[in-house]
Amino acid sequence: MDEKVASVLETYDIERLLKLLPHRYPFLLVDRIIEARGDESCIGIKNVSANEPQFQGHFPERPVMPGVLMIEGMAQTAGALCINAVAGGQKPPLVYFMTIEKAKFRKPVLPGDRIEYHMRKLNQRRTIWWYSGRALVDGVLVCEAEISAMLVLDEPAKEK
Repeated sequence: MDEKVASVLETYDIERLLKLLPHRYPFLLVDRIIEARGDESCIGIKNVSANEPQFQGHFPERPVMPGVLMIEGMAQTAGALCINAVAGGQKPPLVYFMTIEKAKFRKPVLPGDRIEYHMRKLNQRRTIWWYSGRALVDGVLVCEAEISAMLVLDEPAKEK
């Protein structure tokens, strides 16, 4: 990547995320992206609210953000960077989450917390990206993982 492009910081507001990602409420798990550097790295923000549907069952007496949703939030954050880089800012027909490795959950995330997804590109080959992610709340590591995803840029042929 061109050094000049990589040094430019961008932000993605919710409107831009909705144009890039196929996800919608209640499964859109990133509210904003700050400090995006091309497809190299960024910080995604998720404001955790007590009225989110997962807290009705996880757990009613002591609501805790499910770890798998933090991993998905990391994937969506990285996915927005990839989509922006190759699809000209348009939603691709398909995005496949491929791998989750080295996932660790360090501390519970509670309603009222603000998660920062710190994503850093490890590698990219054709339409597949690998990222390392760290989720922090108030500067404290709560979750980490390595993930990969693939963009499908051509609409699959429909059978008749």
